[in-house]
Amino acid sequence: MPNRRASRRDPAIAMAGVGAESYTGGMTPRLADFIEAGRALDADEREIAAMALQQVDAAEQAAVDAAWDEAIERRLEELTSGTVAPVSGRETLAIARARSAARRK
Repeated sequence: MPNRRASRRDPAIAMAGVGAESYTGGMTPRLADFIEAGRALDADEREIAAMALQQVDAAEQAAVDAAWDEAIERRLEELTSGTVAPVSGRETLAIARARSAARRK
């Protein structure tokens, strides 16, 4: 039974922009103008604007949900078929800590 980890990027994560360039690094002039205009708002207006911008419409949410469903199904199939081996939380943390320490050297 092969012991490989899935190398495909999860579509739900890709849709969420994880791993994407920082928001300040990829800022367009149009976005910079919107942010500057937002700074002119009072605190209550900024809060309302921020909440409105975080809203996801039904079509976007359906796409995110579908992507997560596909990722979950794929991962379960990989586990049950033996394509990948499960890794304990402790082992995962140990791997992450070792990689982090290696980068600091």
